[in-house]
Amino acid sequence: MKDITLRDLQDLPPTLDLMTAARILGIGRTKAYELAKKDEFPVRTIRIGDLYRISTPDLLRLLDGDIR
Repeated sequence: MKDITLRDLQDLPPTLDLMTAARILGIGRTKAYELAKKDEFPVRTIRIGDLYRISTPDLLRLLDGDIR
């Protein structure tokens, strides 16, 4: 799996799937879903049916990377 660069972060879409956000944060799959189900994921999650979406701007703010 390739490391995520600053350029990769700048090119992210407006929302991410849970696993992409978890990978960026260094959280494993099981823990990510556990946190999302308990509404404890470090970034606000948007639930659409069985899918979890993560706001990219919220994730970047968490990383202190409010990139414009």
